[in-house]
Amino acid sequence: MAGAGAGIATAVPFVSTFAPSERAKAAGAAVEVDISDLQVGEKKTVEWRGQPVWIVKRSPQMVASLSKDTAELADPESKRNPDELTPPYARNEHRSIKPELLVVVGICTHLGCSPGDKFAAGAQPSLPSDWPGGWLCPCHGSTFDLAGRVFKNKPAPDNLRVPPHMYLSDSKLLIGEDKHQA
Repeated sequence: MAGAGAGIATAVPFVSTFAPSERAKAAGAAVEVDISDLQVGEKKTVEWRGQPVWIVKRSPQMVASLSKDTAELADPESKRNPDELTPPYARNEHRSIKPELLVVVGICTHLGCSPGDKFAAGAQPSLPSDWPGGWLCPCHGSTFDLAGRVFKNKPAPDNLRVPPHMYLSDSKLLIGEDKHQA
């Protein structure tokens, strides 16, 4: 009987080490972002779960351009791996809840590099002369449009990930939760 009591006394501290630390809990917690100062054509970067999340305020012209290059995209409707990469409310042409605001994880789906901003349309080094604007991953040349959709014949197998998110108000965004979205 004493042996059983000692076993339990030893097991309780050991089992409690499996509980996540406060730091680990915070790393997975939702992040509230003030987007009231985000201007058209700008990107804000925040950290969620140790990953950069980009919030881009697109102009009406940027949003309109998304339909022009559909034939050049590998997965224009975000149908590959939808549950992993694109929540239902972002399975649309603009891959967002609000067409003017894009929220994506800023990590290339090829090898985990961070693509660089190439928002300006037109010819640029390492980009085609008809470049619509978006991102270029400098490591292996994957390109993504302004909705985070990867172009065909590039190393990246998938579009940039859209994290779970929801709007708390017109100026507040919550990344990591989407319980109110449908």
